[in-house]
Amino acid sequence: VAPDAFRDQMAYLVDNVFETVDLYDLSLAITDKRDLPEKPVIITMDDGYRDNFENAFPVLQEFGLSATFFIVTQPIDDGNENYLSWNMVEEMADAGMRIEPHSKTHADLSIQEEEFIIYEIQGSQETIAAHIGYPPRYFCYPGGHYDDTTIRIVSDLDFWGAVTTAGGEWHGFDDRFEWTRLRMRNTTTLAEFADLVDPDGTLSGKRIDS
Repeated sequence: VAPDAFRDQMAYLVDNVFETVDLYDLSLAITDKRDLPEKPVIITMDDGYRDNFENAFPVLQEFGLSATFFIVTQPIDDGNENYLSWNMVEEMADAGMRIEPHSKTHADLSIQEEEFIIYEIQGSQETIAAHIGYPPRYFCYPGGHYDDTTIRIVSDLDFWGAVTTAGGEWHGFDDRFEWTRLRMRNTTTLAEFADLVDPDGTLSGKRIDS
């Protein structure tokens, strides 16, 4: 998404009284029946590229919004200039952004041995925890690739949920390790964005006509 388009999208959310929540809020709403705002929205970004800090973060702060950044940790450890630095990660976390793991190297976790999967998931979780002060509890499958073994390991490592790249709007407890999202592309117009985030025609988040 181009920076100007992203700013227009965030302005739309504020102008239409949306409130950003995070995956922790979603889990508590599902398990403890805690209330969500009337028009909640969760903003997520994958990979941890530097433009998350340089372009997206200032806009989020300008509009008083928060987001969840799923980051790949090895490029940050290596000082790759295309990715965030740990100082940037810490600044974003201190400002109220959620920082969650997207693996160490962005490997396809659906075709790996169990030890490697644990290394990728737990390694990134522990590295992020060392920088934000608490263990992150949500995982994003690299490339959207995962299998039953991946889900079991994510659960065994005491994650509370995980997100995929599949499209969808309904989120419940039973599918908490396969939560869907709505993708915004660089071709998504503001009208299309508004239609995707519009809660009308839903009952408790689920389409009435489904």
